Amino acid sequence: MDGRDLVRSIMAVGSVGAAQGLRTVQAAWRRKRADAVGLPPRGAERARVPGTVQEVQPGPGGGVIRFGRSELRVVVTVNGAVFWGWDGAAPEPSYALAGRCPEPDPRAVLEPDKDGGWRVVAERVTVVVSRHGAVEVQTPGGVTLRRDLPPRWWEPVGGGSARWMQRSEVAADARFFGLGGRASGPRLKDGTYRLWNTDPGHAFGPDDDPLYITMPVQLVVADAATHLVFHDTSWDGTVTLREGEEGAGSGHDRAGTSELRMDGGPLRCWVMVGTPARVLLVWASLTGAAALPPAWALGHHHARWGFGSEQEVRRIVSGYQERDLPLDAVHLDIDHYDEHQVFTVDQERFPKLPQLAEDLRRGGIRLVSIVDPAVKAAPGNSVYDSGAAEDVFVRDASGRLVRGVVWPGEAVFPDFTHARVRQWWGGLYEERLGQGFSGFWHDMNEPTSFAAFGESTLPRSARHSLEGRGGDHQEAHNVYGLCMARAGYEGLRALVPEERPFVFSRSGWAGLQRYGGTWSGDVATGWPGLRAALSLVMGLGLCGVPYSGPDVGGFDGSPSPELYLRWFQLAAYLPLFRTHASLRAGRREPWEFGPEVLEHARVALIERRRLLPYFVTLAHLARRTGAPYVRPLWWSAPEERALRDCEDAFLLGDCLLVAPVLDPGAERRAVQLPRGRWYDTVTERAYEGPGQVLVETPLSRIPVLARSGAVVPVRGDDGGLELEVWAPAPGCTGGGLVVPDAGDGWDEPEIERYVIRWEGGKLVVEREHEDGVITSPRPVRIRGLGER
Repeated sequence: MDGRDLVRSIMAVGSVGAAQGLRTVQAAWRRKRADAVGLPPRGAERARVPGTVQEVQPGPGGGVIRFGRSELRVVVTVNGAVFWGWDGAAPEPSYALAGRCPEPDPRAVLEPDKDGGWRVVAERVTVVVSRHGAVEVQTPGGVTLRRDLPPRWWEPVGGGSARWMQRSEVAADARFFGLGGRASGPRLKDGTYRLWNTDPGHAFGPDDDPLYITMPVQLVVADAATHLVFHDTSWDGTVTLREGEEGAGSGHDRAGTSELRMDGGPLRCWVMVGTPARVLLVWASLTGAAALPPAWALGHHHARWGFGSEQEVRRIVSGYQERDLPLDAVHLDIDHYDEHQVFTVDQERFPKLPQLAEDLRRGGIRLVSIVDPAVKAAPGNSVYDSGAAEDVFVRDASGRLVRGVVWPGEAVFPDFTHARVRQWWGGLYEERLGQGFSGFWHDMNEPTSFAAFGESTLPRSARHSLEGRGGDHQEAHNVYGLCMARAGYEGLRALVPEERPFVFSRSGWAGLQRYGGTWSGDVATGWPGLRAALSLVMGLGLCGVPYSGPDVGGFDGSPSPELYLRWFQLAAYLPLFRTHASLRAGRREPWEFGPEVLEHARVALIERRRLLPYFVTLAHLARRTGAPYVRPLWWSAPEERALRDCEDAFLLGDCLLVAPVLDPGAERRAVQLPRGRWYDTVTERAYEGPGQVLVETPLSRIPVLARSGAVVPVRGDDGGLELEVWAPAPGCTGGGLVVPDAGDGWDEPEIERYVIRWEGGKLVVEREHEDGVITSPRPVRIRGLGER
């Protein structure tokens, strides 16, 4: 027995309720014993490198290069993405890819290179493979963007999955972004980042890593070009990053480096090259279009762990209505369940839940339900009985059900990596729909299982279907939340085929956007937590997940009025705008922070509602192009180095620049501007970029600037869609895209394209049409004319 584990066991029993504490101790020991039996000891290992080139076999889009101790498959696809896989690894099967991978580019050619190497030459990229197995990705002009050194493997002598390491070099000026949801970002500093979805077990801040969603996805921004690299393996691993340095030492540049170490899985990689927009478009074509949220999900949501009763929900909704504050959704946490059991309702606290949902819906408010994957392991629980009959729960290496501990007590876990289990689970949402819920919030799906010591998840030896291939939790862990999201999304598509599902998930992996979005999880209350929340949203967007947002005010504490207001003002410009707090935290209703905060929060809520058509447009464009709603300032100008290092402001689509207040007591703040003219949306004062300007930040608002020439679709006073046009500078033109939502179904609205030009001292706004251009059919409001 490990003495430290014994101490933790005693502490666990004393720190929570005795019964639950004892369960967490038992669960921790069960997990430890299961892995001791079910995971073979690694023992001696044999190191291996590829060796030297022996022969090549050209093929569509590239070919296979055989080395002395391995082989490398290189393919350039028709969309310009590059795939390579070692040791016979192919693009499929993959949890990240949406459908089959793209066809090889028939114009890509494999040809000899210098010093015994080979290269694949394509229109948008050149891939150079050295005789020892180094792989370089170059622009068509021959500039190296990334150089992967020959990989190394460590194979167990007795058999089993090999560990491997891949070290890469990038330009000295390059900056790293991505790796999923990282609180310290969005730009990733020097350090080591773990690839293992983790519930930190406490409210987190910028120094906590890893968190709920990790992805082996890096976006690398350099002067020459941007590239995205994705290592398609779901095993546990680490990425160690070190930025380069120009003119280091004797005047020579020092390359930036990325070292990836994985505990197993295939060594296979995708690389996309181009502008940020081009890279995210190709990434979306590989991993799938983002699910389109219903329009109401782009409004304001109010949630709380601890509403406690139907009466409390009605009281809070009445509070919004009496104060004329916009509200679009209310979320019910685990306290509405019967003893925390998923797909149940506490009939004493919520005796008429369908009637509550109907009453809210008549007022334009939807009800959203939390859904946890853990099922109480007790006969008589209908979900457990049904799942046991269908044999859907995860088992250990000996064939016994894996039992953990979550909110309902001892629990079992569906194996979402099996198509039959996903179909079973998706059918359970019929109960939720019958209760009147319109949306679903997946929680605790890393998956989390409380433990007094060790990892708070399933045993690594737990067995999973993995779509019939078979494997253990080492491979299934990171895709568990992704597969649960798929189960919920596909179940809702079948149950309510005429409506777009609304699902967002705490955990996930590459491709999560196909099924919905995510939120910050339990971000700490405090100014550092506010910064962390913004980092998460920006970083996830650059990994292809455009819809996300934080718990306004932080999850765990009681924010000061100023902090709450600044958090509220920021969140009003993020895709998911949701207030939420824990059972023990302070209240989150805007009127709880005094009359001044209430009035300023009202302004933010009204502005969010006014901008709803713009958010709808961004949602449709994200689905069609892969571009996130929230974009870093360098999105359209990655060559601008000053913008790469700016982490405290963002672009909302192409039109708006949002500069939130992230420090207490700030009366003004510096704002880094991209090139062009920018208008303060309140004062209409014009600023010229590039450069830095100082902007006033009264408590009443945060700085939001509109790009000169922008077309912003907004909600007019009559509730209809109108165009807010920001005047271009004299002699210049402008324009923009508008996607009107056809409702919450599946109709494809037409993209409206508008152009703006000066004509005889007058500003003309026209819509492009198949027969030319026509005068804008929508009402137009022109702003910024005072700065001509």
